[in-house]
Amino acid sequence: MITAIVSFLVMLNPFALFLYLKPVMSDLPDEDFRSVFIKASSISFGIYLAFLLLGDLVFQKVFRINFESFRIFGGIVLFSFAYIFIVQGKKAFIQIKGDLHDLASEIALPFMVGAGTISLTVLMSEQLVLWQGILSLVIIMLVNFGIIMGLKNLRRGMRSRKVQVAFDKNMEILLRINGFFLGAIGIDMVVTGIRNLVRAGIV
Repeated sequence: MITAIVSFLVMLNPFALFLYLKPVMSDLPDEDFRSVFIKASSISFGIYLAFLLLGDLVFQKVFRINFESFRIFGGIVLFSFAYIFIVQGKKAFIQIKGDLHDLASEIALPFMVGAGTISLTVLMSEQLVLWQGILSLVIIMLVNFGIIMGLKNLRRGMRSRKVQVAFDKNMEILLRINGFFLGAIGIDMVVTGIRNLVRAGIV
């Protein structure tokens, strides 16, 4: 359970999310940003919970695809993200534009919910008991929310502009370091997916 939580947080990447949300933090009052981010976290949690409950049933019955194919695709996507994080850093991100009511879904779906996190959620449904999976998702979303808001308050409390710049640079360094772990998880997903397909005699 602890391993699942740590892996999920590495993939969710709160440091990258913090950098990604900086333009939104600057444009919105604290209360509005907190409300939007809570809503985005709730949307993400609902999607994760659906895949946790359904497992790979949605792949087999609805889309009629092998989950290992999705695992491989998710691994490739993760590796691509990791490469961008390492090479480009915060330049890889774009500013979020849109109305206040649309921001929550724009934050949740392009970044918090992706092929990698969905793959991990389905894996959690296979490896953990249901209550453990739900508890893990709750802990993951709370920790992610706490890290983002903590970093936001920490940066806001810095009086000096130079200190803020140094803080942003350190966050980008953490983003790049996190990219290495994210890339390793992506490669492992690809290798595991191929190995399972070979064992099943599909390839």
